[in-house]
Amino acid sequence: MTETGRGKEQADANTAETRLRRGWTTGACATAAAAAAYEGLLTGRFPDPVTIVLPKGQTPTFVLSGFGFGGDFDPDTGGDQQSAWASVVKDAGDDPDITHGATVSVEVAFLKSGAGVQFRSGAGVGTVTKSGLPLPPGEPAINPKPREMIEQNLHSLADRLGGPKDIQITISIPGGEALAEKTWNPRLGIVGGLSILGTTGVVIPYSCSAWIHSIHRGIDVAQANGFPHVAAATGKTSEAAVRALHDLPLEAMIDMGDFAGGMLKYLRKVPLPRVTIAGGFAKLVKLGQGALDLHSSRSQVDFHKLAGTVGALGAPAELQDQVARANTAAEVLALTGHLGLAEAVAHQALQTALAASDGRSGLDIVVIGRDGSVLAQVGAKQ
Repeated sequence: MTETGRGKEQADANTAETRLRRGWTTGACATAAAAAAYEGLLTGRFPDPVTIVLPKGQTPTFVLSGFGFGGDFDPDTGGDQQSAWASVVKDAGDDPDITHGATVSVEVAFLKSGAGVQFRSGAGVGTVTKSGLPLPPGEPAINPKPREMIEQNLHSLADRLGGPKDIQITISIPGGEALAEKTWNPRLGIVGGLSILGTTGVVIPYSCSAWIHSIHRGIDVAQANGFPHVAAATGKTSEAAVRALHDLPLEAMIDMGDFAGGMLKYLRKVPLPRVTIAGGFAKLVKLGQGALDLHSSRSQVDFHKLAGTVGALGAPAELQDQVARANTAAEVLALTGHLGLAEAVAHQALQTALAASDGRSGLDIVVIGRDGSVLAQVGAKQ
């Protein structure tokens, strides 16, 4: 492809992205619900819709899905103060977000003077149990940026309305515990529900950054908790196979997906004793050929290079030609039979991985068949 072609392809991708509708993070939804509950508790009137200010200055408006007053609150912290609550249904726009359509509910109560702002996990919001995350063990899984966003909006309301700044904030997501089972939370040591996330308040559709961020947090947790061995897999079949192969706990699994580069480059900064990379044959062929983004739309198998690998294994010219003209990597694997191609590809993938990670972590590669069988394994073993 020419440079002009690449530029047009990127422009088309950017245009397509702008057509997708953006949404709001759980942090933004919690901020809106908290602001409405605070004003309701202070004035008796709940603003609906409610407008908040995001970190970059945007001022979105949210419609409430419910609101009301609670009874007496915790006397150990709030005396006889009542509480108020408000709820917002999360709209993640066109992003395939597991929490799209979830209800984010926030209960607010005024605390005794000097107590400051305190956060609590309600039903469906998790609690941190492992080191390595931005919050210490025992804290509600409400990330620092959403906390900051909520505090800033409530302090602005307090200044405008003359209200107190000592506030208890309890965030709940009905059904959040079940939803959390489909996220990274169990392997990151967040128990009991979802996390309240978001740095800007805005969900950008199909963004890769959130996935890579989760990979980095998984590595942080592994290092902080001294895991001797973790495995990073390109998909569910590979994950199940490598987990069974090495008898690894769920917390030691990193859902790498197609973002090999995002993981390997982070290992330069946060090395681990041993990382097993597990993937299907085609994905690892691409890694061995130097691709660090393994998605089919961003990298392809070079069949001529693969034919060269087959030739180096002693394949006759006719077979090399068949490989060069093959349609899929699976077809190549079937054609080459017992030549040891999977092992050769694993060695190539290992060299790419070592170079990308600066070799600071012990690495090994496991090639997984479509049926979950182990086709090859090379590299560091303990």
